[in-house]
Amino acid sequence: MPTVEREPVVVDVRLDLKGGRHPLGRILAAVKTLARGQDLLLTAPFEPVPLYKVLALRGYDHDARQIPGGDWEVRFRPRPRGGPAGRRQPPQAPAAASTPPPTARTRPAPTTGVAPVGMEAAWSRLDNRGLEPPEPMIRTLAACNGIVSGRVLEIHNDRRPMFLYPYLEERGYRYETVDDPDGSAFVRIWLPDAQPAAEPAITPHE
Repeated sequence: MPTVEREPVVVDVRLDLKGGRHPLGRILAAVKTLARGQDLLLTAPFEPVPLYKVLALRGYDHDARQIPGGDWEVRFRPRPRGGPAGRRQPPQAPAAASTPPPTARTRPAPTTGVAPVGMEAAWSRLDNRGLEPPEPMIRTLAACNGIVSGRVLEIHNDRRPMFLYPYLEERGYRYETVDDPDGSAFVRIWLPDAQPAAEPAITPHE
């Protein structure tokens, strides 16, 4: 009997993020409703890179594309049994044995500058401590959409968010990392004076 192809379950989280609501729970709830062989079609205002690993562990590969207006559309497909996780990547040569690299805490704190202290009154703060990945990064990228020139977003994470820094640089943000003695890290994020606002302001939830 031929297999009937099901329409994908569509989840659009753009309004959730603009309203300050964090959509991870809604996305995972939608995944639980998928029938065997059914896809999930996600629309978001940024590429949801942290979500790829989460759904890969649940057996889904993905195809992502940027759509007109700058938003992203990602189609998560159930992986064939025995298939490799995530996008297919060319085989890589094994890494040569070497001395283990220093931990993130022993390296200089990542930074592109020093947050303007005169803007202290215009700072917003987001506490990501105690959250399981990828929730801290999803919350941070959502809050970044509300940064305008003249404001600083300060996040507080359990550790340095090493995967966040490349995405901030790619999108034109500046950042400063301040390590706390308890092992956590504060990251202050702002736009250069000449940088236009990316999205209407969002008030992050503590």
